Amino acid sequence: MPALPSSLISSLSGAPAVTVHEAAAGLPAALADLPDPRARRGVRHRLTVVVTAAVCAVVAGYRSYTAIAEWIADVPAATVVALGIAPDRRPSEAMIRRLLQALDPDLLTAAISDWVASRNTATPPVGRQAIAVDGKTLRGSRATDTAAWHVLAACDQSARRDPGDKP
Repeated sequence: MPALPSSLISSLSGAPAVTVHEAAAGLPAALADLPDPRARRGVRHRLTVVVTAAVCAVVAGYRSYTAIAEWIADVPAATVVALGIAPDRRPSEAMIRRLLQALDPDLLTAAISDWVASRNTATPPVGRQAIAVDGKTLRGSRATDTAAWHVLAACDQSARRDPGDKP
Protein backbone atom coordinates (compact mmCIF):
# COMPACT_ATOMS: atom_id res chain seq x y z
CA MET A 1 0.00 0.00 0.00
CA PRO A 2 1.43 3.44 -0.86
CA ALA A 3 2.59 5.78 1.87
CA LEU A 4 0.63 8.84 2.88
CA PRO A 5 1.80 12.04 1.20
CA SER A 6 2.67 13.38 4.65
CA SER A 7 5.13 10.55 5.26
CA LEU A 8 7.74 12.15 3.01
CA ILE A 9 10.05 12.92 5.92
CA SER A 10 10.03 9.31 7.16
CA SER A 11 10.68 7.98 3.67
CA LEU A 12 13.61 10.35 3.15
CA SER A 13 15.18 9.60 6.54
CA GLY A 14 15.40 5.87 5.83
CA ALA A 15 12.54 4.93 8.14
CA PRO A 16 9.94 2.53 6.78
CA ALA A 17 7.02 4.21 5.00
CA VAL A 18 3.77 4.51 6.92
CA THR A 19 0.58 3.08 5.42
CA VAL A 20 -2.85 4.62 5.87
CA HIS A 21 -3.90 1.69 8.04
CA GLU A 22 -0.92 2.26 10.37
CA ALA A 23 -1.26 6.05 10.39
CA ALA A 24 -4.99 6.08 11.19
CA ALA A 25 -4.95 3.03 13.47
CA GLY A 26 -7.36 3.51 16.35
CA LEU A 27 -8.78 6.81 15.11
CA PRO A 28 -12.21 5.41 14.15
CA ALA A 29 -12.47 3.83 17.61
CA ALA A 30 -11.52 7.15 19.23
CA LEU A 31 -14.22 8.90 17.20
CA ALA A 32 -16.89 6.26 17.89
CA ASP A 33 -18.38 8.17 20.84
CA LEU A 34 -18.94 11.38 18.86
CA PRO A 35 -22.66 12.07 18.41
CA ASP A 36 -23.66 12.16 14.75
CA PRO A 37 -25.48 15.48 14.13
CA ARG A 38 -27.11 14.20 10.92
CA ALA A 39 -30.60 12.75 10.59
CA ARG A 40 -30.59 8.98 10.17
CA ARG A 41 -32.32 9.03 6.81
CA GLY A 42 -29.99 9.34 3.85
CA VAL A 43 -26.68 8.79 5.68
CA ARG A 44 -24.33 7.11 3.19
CA HIS A 45 -21.03 7.48 5.03
CA ARG A 46 -20.41 6.74 8.70
CA LEU A 47 -19.29 9.68 10.81
CA THR A 48 -16.07 7.95 11.87
CA VAL A 49 -15.14 7.20 8.26
CA VAL A 50 -15.60 10.78 7.04
CA VAL A 51 -13.81 12.36 10.00
CA THR A 52 -10.93 9.85 9.75
CA ALA A 53 -10.53 10.67 6.06
CA ALA A 54 -10.65 14.41 6.84
CA VAL A 55 -7.99 14.02 9.55
CA CYS A 56 -5.74 12.11 7.12
CA ALA A 57 -6.22 14.86 4.52
CA VAL A 58 -5.39 17.59 7.04
CA VAL A 59 -2.28 15.70 8.18
CA ALA A 60 -1.28 15.48 4.51
CA GLY A 61 -1.47 19.29 4.30
CA TYR A 62 -4.96 19.87 2.88
CA ARG A 63 -6.69 22.58 4.93
CA SER A 64 -9.91 23.73 3.25
CA TYR A 65 -13.10 21.73 2.79
CA THR A 66 -12.54 21.74 -0.96
CA ALA A 67 -8.96 20.54 -0.57
CA ILE A 68 -10.02 17.77 1.84
CA ALA A 69 -12.65 16.59 -0.67
CA GLU A 70 -10.08 16.72 -3.49
CA TRP A 71 -7.65 14.63 -1.41
CA ILE A 72 -10.36 12.02 -0.79
CA ALA A 73 -11.30 12.05 -4.49
CA ASP A 74 -7.69 11.72 -5.66
CA VAL A 75 -6.24 9.06 -3.34
CA PRO A 76 -5.92 5.53 -4.75
CA ALA A 77 -8.77 3.07 -4.35
CA ALA A 78 -6.73 0.95 -1.90
CA THR A 79 -6.37 3.97 0.39
CA VAL A 80 -10.09 4.75 0.41
CA VAL A 81 -10.88 1.11 1.10
CA ALA A 82 -8.41 1.21 4.03
CA LEU A 83 -10.29 4.27 5.32
CA GLY A 84 -13.63 2.45 5.01
CA ILE A 85 -15.02 4.29 1.98
CA ALA A 86 -16.38 2.55 -1.10
CA PRO A 87 -14.10 3.51 -4.02
CA ASP A 88 -17.05 4.26 -6.31
CA ARG A 89 -18.94 6.32 -3.70
CA ARG A 90 -16.65 8.89 -2.10
CA PRO A 91 -18.06 11.71 0.05
CA SER A 92 -18.66 15.05 -1.64
CA GLU A 93 -17.24 18.40 -0.56
CA ALA A 94 -20.68 19.66 0.49
CA MET A 95 -21.31 16.63 2.70
CA ILE A 96 -17.86 16.86 4.31
CA ARG A 97 -18.31 20.59 4.95
CA ARG A 98 -21.81 20.24 6.43
CA LEU A 99 -20.77 17.34 8.66
CA LEU A 100 -17.57 18.97 9.97
CA GLN A 101 -19.37 22.26 10.62
CA ALA A 102 -22.17 20.50 12.50
CA LEU A 103 -19.84 18.57 14.82
CA ASP A 104 -19.21 19.87 18.33
CA PRO A 105 -15.65 21.26 18.08
CA ASP A 106 -14.87 20.60 21.75
CA LEU A 107 -15.87 16.93 21.52
CA LEU A 108 -13.97 16.50 18.25
CA THR A 109 -10.85 18.14 19.70
CA ALA A 110 -11.03 15.96 22.80
CA ALA A 111 -11.44 12.76 20.77
CA ILE A 112 -8.56 13.54 18.42
CA SER A 113 -6.35 14.74 21.30
CA ASP A 114 -6.94 11.49 23.19
CA TRP A 115 -6.08 9.51 20.07
CA VAL A 116 -2.87 11.49 19.46
CA ALA A 117 -1.85 11.09 23.12
CA SER A 118 -2.44 7.33 22.94
CA ARG A 119 -0.09 7.07 19.95
CA ASN A 120 2.82 8.60 21.87
CA THR A 121 5.58 6.03 22.17
CA ALA A 122 7.55 5.83 25.40
CA THR A 123 10.71 4.51 23.76
CA PRO A 124 12.83 6.93 21.77
CA PRO A 125 13.41 6.08 18.11
CA VAL A 126 16.64 4.29 17.24
CA GLY A 127 19.06 6.10 14.97
CA ARG A 128 18.94 9.78 14.22
CA GLN A 129 17.76 12.42 16.66
CA ALA A 130 15.45 15.13 15.32
CA ILE A 131 15.74 18.59 16.80
CA ALA A 132 13.32 21.26 15.63
CA VAL A 133 14.85 24.73 15.48
CA ASP A 134 13.02 28.00 14.99
CA GLY A 135 14.37 31.52 15.03
CA LYS A 136 13.09 35.03 14.68
CA THR A 137 14.46 38.55 14.55
CA LEU A 138 12.63 40.79 16.98
CA ARG A 139 11.10 43.78 15.24
CA GLY A 140 11.94 47.13 16.77
CA SER A 141 14.96 45.79 18.67
CA ARG A 142 17.55 47.37 16.40
CA ALA A 143 19.02 50.70 17.42
CA THR A 144 21.40 52.97 15.58
CA ASP A 145 24.42 51.53 17.37
CA THR A 146 23.29 47.88 17.93
CA ALA A 147 22.09 45.06 15.74
CA ALA A 148 18.61 43.57 16.04
CA TRP A 149 17.98 40.90 18.67
CA HIS A 150 17.58 37.32 17.50
CA VAL A 151 15.58 34.68 19.37
CA LEU A 152 16.27 30.98 18.83
CA ALA A 153 14.36 27.96 20.16
CA ALA A 154 15.21 24.27 19.83
CA CYS A 155 13.16 21.22 20.81
CA ASP A 156 14.06 17.52 20.89
CA GLN A 157 11.10 16.00 19.04
CA SER A 158 11.42 12.49 20.42
CA ALA A 159 11.57 13.56 24.09
CA ARG A 160 9.35 16.63 23.68
CA ARG A 161 11.78 18.75 25.66
CA ASP A 162 14.40 21.43 25.15
CA PRO A 163 17.75 19.76 24.26
CA GLY A 164 19.48 22.05 26.77
CA ASP A 165 17.33 20.77 29.65
CA LYS A 166 18.76 18.12 31.91
CA PRO A 167 17.01 14.72 31.62
